[in-house]
Amino acid sequence: MQTPSKPTTAVAQQKGENTLSHLVTAILYTIVTVIALGLIYPLVMIGLGQVFFPHQANGSLVEVNGKVIGSEIIGQLWTKPQYFQGRLSAAGKNGYDPTATGGTNYGPTNKKLINSTKATIAALKKANPDAVGPPPMDLITSSGSGIDPDISPAGAAWQVPRVAKARNMTAAAVKAIVDANITGRQLGILGEPHVNVLALNRALDAAK
Repeated sequence: MQTPSKPTTAVAQQKGENTLSHLVTAILYTIVTVIALGLIYPLVMIGLGQVFFPHQANGSLVEVNGKVIGSEIIGQLWTKPQYFQGRLSAAGKNGYDPTATGGTNYGPTNKKLINSTKATIAALKKANPDAVGPPPMDLITSSGSGIDPDISPAGAAWQVPRVAKARNMTAAAVKAIVDANITGRQLGILGEPHVNVLALNRALDAAK
């Protein structure tokens, strides 16, 4: 029986050259892709953002007398009675941490969630003794991101008696400020009407 012939030196050399060619092509594609998509594209996007949307590109920061007091797109903790409170937060150790966004991830039957919800409702009712009806759901539950800057119009209206009393204003005057700060649905159909808590509290301070 005839023994199969071994590849010639020329064939082996040709295979080696093909492998090297493919390897060089792969490396070049990787380098070009990294430069184009990892460097050039992000820099172009950053540049366009700074030119056309500088406020948004820099975090939608809000300044008062040269001092940053918050961001339009990041919720924060409000504890004083003269200010409207935003949604609860489970982002980070103390909440409202934009570097550790997320919810509690508790299921609806989780005992910790049930107990914390009951405690939140009790605390809201205690802090808002003149409020009418139960607290709206968005004041009881934390947002999925933990940094939602908005509340519902109902959530703002529910807090009006407390804020009005703390500021020695009429409920009607405070409610008018709330109504003036309601943002409707985008294009009339997208999302839900909402109130930016930081903007609302700034409007209250400006009304003094």
